[in-house]
Amino acid sequence: MSDIILKPTRRALMRGAAALGAAGAIGSPMVLREARAQGAFNWKRFSGTSIDVLLVKNPRSDLFQAAEKEFTELTGIKVSSEQVPEQQQRQKAVIEFASGRPSFDVSGISLHVQKRMAAKGKWFADLTPMIKDAALTSPDFNFEDFGAGAVAYARQADGALDTLPFFVDYWMVYYNKELFDAKGVAFPKTMDEMAVAAAKLNDPAKGVAGFVSRGLKNANVPVWACLLLGQGIETTSAEGKLLTDTPEAIWAGELYKKLNKDTGPVGQVGFNWNECQTTFMQGRAAMWLDGIGFATPLEDPSKSRIVGKVGYGVTPPGPKAHHAGMFGDGIGISRGSQKKEAAWLYIQHMTNKAQQLAMLKAGAGAPARSSAYVDKATIESSKFGKQYFDCLLDSAKIARAALPQIVPVTEFRDVFGVGLTNMIGGADVAAELKKATEAFAPVLAKSEQG
Repeated sequence: MSDIILKPTRRALMRGAAALGAAGAIGSPMVLREARAQGAFNWKRFSGTSIDVLLVKNPRSDLFQAAEKEFTELTGIKVSSEQVPEQQQRQKAVIEFASGRPSFDVSGISLHVQKRMAAKGKWFADLTPMIKDAALTSPDFNFEDFGAGAVAYARQADGALDTLPFFVDYWMVYYNKELFDAKGVAFPKTMDEMAVAAAKLNDPAKGVAGFVSRGLKNANVPVWACLLLGQGIETTSAEGKLLTDTPEAIWAGELYKKLNKDTGPVGQVGFNWNECQTTFMQGRAAMWLDGIGFATPLEDPSKSRIVGKVGYGVTPPGPKAHHAGMFGDGIGISRGSQKKEAAWLYIQHMTNKAQQLAMLKAGAGAPARSSAYVDKATIESSKFGKQYFDCLLDSAKIARAALPQIVPVTEFRDVFGVGLTNMIGGADVAAELKKATEAFAPVLAKSEQG
């Protein structure tokens, strides 16, 4: 987008006015038709442009890259994209945006980690004007198709929509139906029952853990945060006050400790999602609490030993509330990009109805568009089965953000992650949460002042 505006001279304005006057009433419709024609949407409008895209390494980015050839054929815009592992991608984004001259025109972000940081740093351009511009937005785009919850999750406090949500991850319980049936155990109806079921299913002699979840510091915080939602609260209040050493937080910590220490696999303190996924799909865990976006390899015969045996269960309710932890990804245009319009065409194409449906078909997570969920042919032919889609839809109805929407969310995960890892080793829950809360409180206070 050019920032140079050429102002017409007074003489040019007068010539233009005279020409319009000479055209009279008969000429006016012709002028209007020409203006409309010039402003009509055209996919080829920025043909010959090249854009750079920074993506997080995951199945959804694979789908984006697979669609690049079609996008280039449609628009004439060349795409150079890079997938970077999640933690490194976040670091790269912070460094490049802080420089004021990022090397990419488009970037994906984790809304649950970088939303407030992006707002404070003014990373992205507000997409709202482009969405409303008929010359820049395809008539088939249908912004209203994006779920209200996902859009609200992406929208900043000042009302700006600086990223478009394309993926919403609901946390649920994967369970091994064969192991449940063998011991006559029913899917738990409450979070407390989840611990009871895990104890019944735990069978170390056969190498089977009753439960597996993230134990690695930082990565483990969402597990505890999702359990805390069962008490009807998040880790911070609406006013930004920490609720991390309350009786409710301690209850969630005790449950996290019981599930992971008493019924988890050996070495779980070092597990991130990928180690949990591997353990579960090898048939060595009865339950796994994590995001629904990790389903794809579970039903792949070349990778999984439990194809056709996977159950997809909504996170059970806690003592005071029933919520599914919600996380999500957005994609935005660098504020400093000189190719904003071409970048917007890229985002439109990568988040269109067909692409969002492809995400659902691949089991790569929950699309932000509502239309994907009413495609009966997809549901009926999917390898994931009806229970997967029911779990996804039911989780969407009770979704609630699990992680605090604060700037130092990474530091939050680091500090409390250490405490959670210590709990698996046997440390006192209340003491660990009190220590972490006291350590993090000044960090949060400083971030709110900045």
